[in-house]
Amino acid sequence: MTDTKKVVVTGATGLIGRTLCRRLAERGYYVIVFSRDPASARAKVPSAQEFVAWTPTEQGPWAAALDGVYGVINLAGAPVFGKRWSEDYKAEIRNSRVVGTRGLVNAMRAAQRKPQVFVSGSAIGYYGTRDDTKLNEQAQPGSDFMARVCVDWETEALKAQAEGIRTVVVRTGIVLSTEEGALPQLLLPFRMFVGGPILPGTQWVSWIHIDDEVALLLQALADERVSGPLNATAPEPQINRDFAATLGRVYGRPSWLPVPSFALKVVLGEVTNTLATGQRVIPQKAQELGYTMAYTTAEAALRNLLKR
Repeated sequence: MTDTKKVVVTGATGLIGRTLCRRLAERGYYVIVFSRDPASARAKVPSAQEFVAWTPTEQGPWAAALDGVYGVINLAGAPVFGKRWSEDYKAEIRNSRVVGTRGLVNAMRAAQRKPQVFVSGSAIGYYGTRDDTKLNEQAQPGSDFMARVCVDWETEALKAQAEGIRTVVVRTGIVLSTEEGALPQLLLPFRMFVGGPILPGTQWVSWIHIDDEVALLLQALADERVSGPLNATAPEPQINRDFAATLGRVYGRPSWLPVPSFALKVVLGEVTNTLATGQRVIPQKAQELGYTMAYTTAEAALRNLLKR
């Protein structure tokens, strides 16, 4: 595909954003990065063509850069993993997503030449803690902290539909990558030969390989059939006990030592809840649209990432 359309990307320096910008450039898109620190972003995202100073606020001088672009991909948000959740940080998690998205929609509304498509991030945390029920995009939201954040986040994004902008909210599962995110934290005890499931071990792990995550974002951007919520997860989630066994087998380490969630909470804090609970999420819409995941099983994904 050759395409010279302009696309704005927020959150471009994050795990998903860096890979996405590279793929966009490879496909011929003109990539405009919105960043708090354009100079730093230029070094981290060399595949982009333009860098604009941006903060997740309801308005700002950056808004003019949205006029006439083909699409906006909004991946900005304070990291969920890697930092303890104080009340201040929980507010940052929420505001960086909700307020930032509101500002982007405000800018698109005011643009003389509005974008054709808005792809905004969300997460499977939308569904809250669930049992074994398979959850497609029509499932109802949960009520815990992350679920409320995701509901508010999506509500702001979907306001772009009223402006005639095709809008997709991508509910991403646990992204598997060795660079950052959940996997490096999960690998740590295995490196020390004390790996095992996070108790109770029966909670579902709905994951996705970084390559499939980026491919789904690209499809959401280009495919006019895609709108509304889109689950970005592999078709075969595993319960935590089985995921840990797979990780141990691929990494060549034992996986017999269970990790009590209360012990993990001492180290990680409230973010432990996202690992000790889960939901069984199915990418029904992607399957109906004919998208075939490159990595359908956790073993295949982990072998690729860990080169085993």
